[in-house]
Amino acid sequence: MGGDWRDDRIGSALGGVNPTVLRRLDAGFAVIGDVQFLPGYSVLLVDEPNVRRLSDLPRGKRMAFLADMDRLGEAVERACRRLDPEFRRVNLEILGNTDDFLHAHVWPRFEWESPDLVGHPVWRYPAENWHDPASALGPEHDALRKAIGHELDVLSAPDAGAAGAG
Repeated sequence: MGGDWRDDRIGSALGGVNPTVLRRLDAGFAVIGDVQFLPGYSVLLVDEPNVRRLSDLPRGKRMAFLADMDRLGEAVERACRRLDPEFRRVNLEILGNTDDFLHAHVWPRFEWESPDLVGHPVWRYPAENWHDPASALGPEHDALRKAIGHELDVLSAPDAGAAGAG
């Protein structure tokens, strides 16, 4: 696979060359976001490159994708709660307005966010947050990546359903 992995995020994940992949899940890939102005931001990518919307999947695969979204959301919540005492909650979104493939956003939210932003969708953050090199994914996020990956492993264990949220 040639070119930049960002040009084909799903194909590069399938090919094992997408460096943002945290774990392979049942119906997709858990990836850490390119920007981390809200540390822990993650995305669930469907594992079929031509799927554009949730309704394009057969019902069983659709349910698996939604279960994966739930699992990634809980993993981000657990990791962020452990790493930042000001963690508030996780927001889950399937939008599809920009990228023409099925994906779900997992946004951790924090008490330290500006009061004029914390009660609104993350998309209200200024454009510079999305392009600021200081918030770009980098080696300083390795501990966060490891924590989310660990929680995904715990939640994917065969007996995880019986344990409940911990």
